[in-house]
Amino acid sequence: MATSIKRSKGSQSSTQIGTFSFWIKRTKLGSSTIYSNTVENDNNRGYFEFSSDDFRTIDNDASGTHFLLVTDRKFRDFSAWYHIVLRIDTTQSTANDRVRVYVNGVQETSFSTNTQPSQNENLKLLTGGQTDREYINRIYGGSAGSHSFYLSHFHFTDGQSYGPDSFGSTDANTGEWIINPSPSVTYGNQGWFLFKDDASLNDDSGVGNNWSSDSGTVQKSEDNPSNNFAIISAHTGNPLELQVGGLKSVTNNGETSTKNPNFFTTLGYNTGKFYWETKISTFSTGSGHSIGVIRTSTGHIPVVGNGATDTGQSISNGDITLKFGEATPYIKHYGNNVQSGSVGSFSSGDIVACSHDLSAGEFKFYKNGSQIGTTITGMSSSGDGYMYFPYWLFESKSSGRYCTMEWNMGNGFFGTTAVSSAGTNASNLGIFEYDVPANHSALCTKGLNL
Repeated sequence: MATSIKRSKGSQSSTQIGTFSFWIKRTKLGSSTIYSNTVENDNNRGYFEFSSDDFRTIDNDASGTHFLLVTDRKFRDFSAWYHIVLRIDTTQSTANDRVRVYVNGVQETSFSTNTQPSQNENLKLLTGGQTDREYINRIYGGSAGSHSFYLSHFHFTDGQSYGPDSFGSTDANTGEWIINPSPSVTYGNQGWFLFKDDASLNDDSGVGNNWSSDSGTVQKSEDNPSNNFAIISAHTGNPLELQVGGLKSVTNNGETSTKNPNFFTTLGYNTGKFYWETKISTFSTGSGHSIGVIRTSTGHIPVVGNGATDTGQSISNGDITLKFGEATPYIKHYGNNVQSGSVGSFSSGDIVACSHDLSAGEFKFYKNGSQIGTTITGMSSSGDGYMYFPYWLFESKSSGRYCTMEWNMGNGFFGTTAVSSAGTNASNLGIFEYDVPANHSALCTKGLNL
């Protein structure tokens, strides 16, 4: 079910001045309303959204449009968190200072459309006094949006205009724009602070402007602006469709492509101990479906030209590969078939997990919480000059073959469904269905820095 939340907005501090600040990670392209506020009817409202791959904010009523800004910047990166600040102050004498948009601390100055409000304009986006007209992930008169983004640290300050430095700052060591978890701002009568540390709809600003469910249930993901988790990214071959922001891969039944669709994670590693899980939603027999890890030269993402990486390893073999979907599933190490009869069989709903300990040079496969096959040893270890990437390959060279995989890199979900009962995690990073081997981490930015 699509999820949206709502609030009955009371008397505002100002209809001319306000600030929205939020962190957002997209999971699909297409039009998706982030926030809307409607006064009287759907001809009198203000909202902001992703309009396909740009950011758009508008305010209008029956008399026409009061402002409309559409960025030239494109928001296409599903692997990244964006910090967006919408700063509004129609009392400003300079037109371009009345509605300002900032992304990751930098003001946007290039717009395909830049229609600013008149000086001292009263805006529908800021007007209160209506019942159940303030929405997140929905616009009044429309349906709740699909699962198209994650949100974190969503602020609205009523009657106060703030720049991005009130909500974030540049990390002195990395140069990265990072979150300010407890900004010192004034929220006004109708201000609020949502999604500080959890999926609660209670207002963390102290004002008490709580929200309620409109449709579906808001769920907490471990993926957040302070700890970004790996997703999957298609590299070559058809047919392959990525869904849920790169956490679900789908191949279409009946395709006859001569290419083998494959992908790698957006994060790789060259030291440490990591664990991840993959749920087999559906698959056809008679063709190979490969899960494992592949290596590249340090600092490189996998290169898939003619089915090979820059190490010369065949992508169909990988460095470590579990292959299922055939009559006899098997495990390969550096292209050599090392285990077959001990692997067992696979069915839809099975959860296949991988653990990789670079300090010991060991790799293990698991099915539904139990190790399958024997531990792969003798692998290259930390400091060997390689980067490692979890990968998946689907051999779809004939009609009627298909596969749908759902990946939990530690964010706590298979697709949009939370894990049924979380296992233990030795590094306290990520939520998985099954117990994580001791001292292993999720593949995320904090995990890479352990």
